[in-house]
Amino acid sequence: MHKQDVSVGMLPPTFEPDYIHNAVRPFLLSSQGDGERPMLPLVDLALSKENAAPPHFWGMLYEGWAPNPEEEGVSVFIQGYQDRGPDNERKKIYMSATTPDLYAAKYGDKVRGFLDRLFDEANAGKPLMQQYYANYFDLYWDLHLGVRGEAVPAEVRQIGTSFTAVLGHWYPTEEVVHENIMRVRELRPILREWIDKRVQAVIDGDIADPEGTFVHYWLKNGGGGEHFRRKDIVFECFHNFLAFSQWGNILYRTTEQLEVNHGDSNVRSWFARTMQGSPDEADGAFTPLERFVMELFRTISPNPGSSSTVQTARSLAPGLVSVVTSHPDTSRDPVHWQNPDDFDPDRYRTARTSVDNDEKQSRQVGLARCPFPPAPFAVSDGRRAELTNSAFGAVYGVVDGTPYPVCDSAGYAPFGFGYRRCAGELLTTAFLKEVLRTVWRGGFEFVRLDVEQPTRIPVSPRTVIDDNIGFQRAQSGRTG
Repeated sequence: MHKQDVSVGMLPPTFEPDYIHNAVRPFLLSSQGDGERPMLPLVDLALSKENAAPPHFWGMLYEGWAPNPEEEGVSVFIQGYQDRGPDNERKKIYMSATTPDLYAAKYGDKVRGFLDRLFDEANAGKPLMQQYYANYFDLYWDLHLGVRGEAVPAEVRQIGTSFTAVLGHWYPTEEVVHENIMRVRELRPILREWIDKRVQAVIDGDIADPEGTFVHYWLKNGGGGEHFRRKDIVFECFHNFLAFSQWGNILYRTTEQLEVNHGDSNVRSWFARTMQGSPDEADGAFTPLERFVMELFRTISPNPGSSSTVQTARSLAPGLVSVVTSHPDTSRDPVHWQNPDDFDPDRYRTARTSVDNDEKQSRQVGLARCPFPPAPFAVSDGRRAELTNSAFGAVYGVVDGTPYPVCDSAGYAPFGFGYRRCAGELLTTAFLKEVLRTVWRGGFEFVRLDVEQPTRIPVSPRTVIDDNIGFQRAQSGRTG
């Protein structure tokens, strides 16, 4: 046993010395500070994504309990800007697989099929999130690699479930976290080998629709270069367990808002007005349904914030400390929004977008130049498309000359800021829009179930929910 593991007496005897030394101790010795609320839609490069992960997560991601990106791969979500290639190239390659045109042409049918199964009549009156996770990993692997059902081994499903359990329960001093971290470590070699074989199947065209996978676009637009190597593609495929966990959280928080007896009547009213109109007809930068979804994101927050590492200025030994830029607090900051606690999708009719924030806007706010000059990255996958960025670094797609911007305001914080903007933001938006269309077309409403002991389900970082909301056919007309 390591000499440092004097705390073992306070922990369950089942905890291995390696686990205590490499997961528990780093977690207990680490600290995390709350960061600033940005006054511009911009995150300073001093707030780095380099190794910006909870210390007890490294054992799930790497064999040696510590980052080893050169040998085992890396995700853009834990890589500093300086190592992403010119002008945030790795982020742009990642996002080449998540542009809205691809959702419409390649991914939408997969999501709709998943939602048809979720909202099947047989599931009415049952806790919704259990049904969600019964099919979630079929959708996850279908989007990434074009496989589902029996083509996804039990071990691969199990590692995804264990990863989600660690995210939700979080604290490595708990037995449930220990058990699932060790299970992830046990199964990770199987997962990596399986993903690599499935990547080869995409390359060889040995699946029904290679172009219906994220991996296809990462391969084509990364070109096998140093800023998106094959080992990085494999790594992104399982690191996305973290990124995609917000889908479950968003779904549950949305059902809470729309629940008929305990939800928010203003949200329900806005939902009815939005869907009774022309929800998908653009009348400005965003459609009415997009504005409704954006306001949901602002008020329920898909995640608590963006974690950064910062070099210490004064300490006994040089190193990194962790800082979180809070998303919920920023999204409701009265400095940025009038009536920030009101649910009002129309606030985005005049919000600035990533198209609006150019060099002229930089000068208007008092900057001498663009912090991040636009740097278009042309895709190599056969589309006439490019990934470019706003003056503040937010990456967005332009396809066939049509831009697909994001709300580039400092007050709009659900997905982060600038070059750190979540690479899956518009895909997540498309998913929730599809959920809401399905609910409206099906005439469904959400109800809190009379469950004496609801199942506790981990859905996202530090979040475990009571699975006590289900759906039913609406009992009367939709009046909000």
